[in-house]
Amino acid sequence: MVGGDLHWIWEPYGLYQEVDYVYGIKALQDNNGFTNAQSLLNLIETALNVFYLYLAHVTKYPAASIVGFASIVMTLSKTVLYWSQEYYCGFCAVGHNDFKTLFLYWIIPNGLWIVVPSFIVFKLGKDIATSINVAARESEKRVSGKSQ
Repeated sequence: MVGGDLHWIWEPYGLYQEVDYVYGIKALQDNNGFTNAQSLLNLIETALNVFYLYLAHVTKYPAASIVGFASIVMTLSKTVLYWSQEYYCGFCAVGHNDFKTLFLYWIIPNGLWIVVPSFIVFKLGKDIATSINVAARESEKRVSGKSQ
């Protein structure tokens, strides 16, 4: 936070905490638990991301996409929750901004956390569905070959 002894490391964050009160002094003073709860989920999500990378690129585990899918669905869901919470509270944490500030510092950066994960969800979901369909066709071939 601005004025903190480690603020020099996170200097640009000083601006963001004025744009979005969820990540600012006000939320800290109000004992708002959303930021801490989201951070806990970030730790789980990060662990899943690392696990996915390990499975996909080190062990070459065929079902790694399922772990990646679970992780990216977490990312997308948390962001949709974040935006929804803002909407349902009447833009209580960002409504004080003018449109230009809101657009440049909140909509664009946070919108990327919806757009990019949506593409990844689609891609991994398609990969998983393709794998399931291939496995189902192979299973049908084996079953029909044995019954004849």
